[in-house]
Amino acid sequence: MEHSNHTRVTEFIMQGLFDHPHHQGQFFGLFLCLYIAVIMGHSLIIVAIVIHSPLHTPMYFFITNLALVDILCTSSVVPKILENLMQEKKTISFGGCIIQLFVLTSSLGTELLLLTVMSCDRYVAICHPLHYVKLMNKELCIHLAVSVWAVGTINSFVNILLVLRLNFCRHNLIQHFFCKFPTILALSCSSAYFNEIMIFMADIFLAMGNFIQTTISYSFIIITILKIQSSKGKQRRAFSTCSSHLLVVTLYYSTIIYTYIQPISNNSLDKNKKVAIMYTLVTPTLNPVIYSLCNKEVTVAMKRIFPFTTKSNF
Repeated sequence: MEHSNHTRVTEFIMQGLFDHPHHQGQFFGLFLCLYIAVIMGHSLIIVAIVIHSPLHTPMYFFITNLALVDILCTSSVVPKILENLMQEKKTISFGGCIIQLFVLTSSLGTELLLLTVMSCDRYVAICHPLHYVKLMNKELCIHLAVSVWAVGTINSFVNILLVLRLNFCRHNLIQHFFCKFPTILALSCSSAYFNEIMIFMADIFLAMGNFIQTTISYSFIIITILKIQSSKGKQRRAFSTCSSHLLVVTLYYSTIIYTYIQPISNNSLDKNKKVAIMYTLVTPTLNPVIYSLCNKEVTVAMKRIFPFTTKSNF
């Protein structure tokens, strides 16, 4: 849309999510229902943990933070998707794209760090149970949570500042249904080499580093559980304390790994869109279900605080 190299792009056109316009009304209804489920599910989890005193433990403190991150992640993308599904011209302002980039990347980075901290919490609880209360005290948990949010926010802020120094003066078609760093950098008419280096470094330290740390923690956890010589009931109880988190970690990292290992092809954009739907909408929808079904304490709290949830998944 911009024909001059001296005219700065003020808005971007999004490619859209689906190639079938006549189905957009149905997808609008589906995504709206999923978005409401994300907000309601995580809100119920947060309220139950805050009100029910037996849940005032490090594990559920971090689950509360994870619920907030999931709400932020989904809210950074889905409202704009819903808006564009109802419009023929799918656009987003330059400022709106920057805000979406910042909120999405900071929430994704924070979630990676949170999952790692939660795996370390489970490691201490299962591998060093006698020292758990002393090690995972309230002050340490608060410091860990603040550090996780700070690192995720600072990482996103630095990359946003690097994007703002670029010039966007030619093409403005985003080959995706929301703003991502790779799609935005591809539209820059100035060199984005330094941006790509910084993003690569963030991927190495955040994604790979946290994945390795989480894998190591759960390796020790599984080894410790298998070494329990008493009844299988104790093994089952030990594993039940980390099963929900392990399932959430598996869902989250499987989408990331799939994104990076798939070969580049003409269909890769469509696959990326499907994967993006997984980690921005589907996984956040499933997380409250996982935590409510795999944790008896949460289920009990839900039934006591919200009697209407007795016959529902939440």
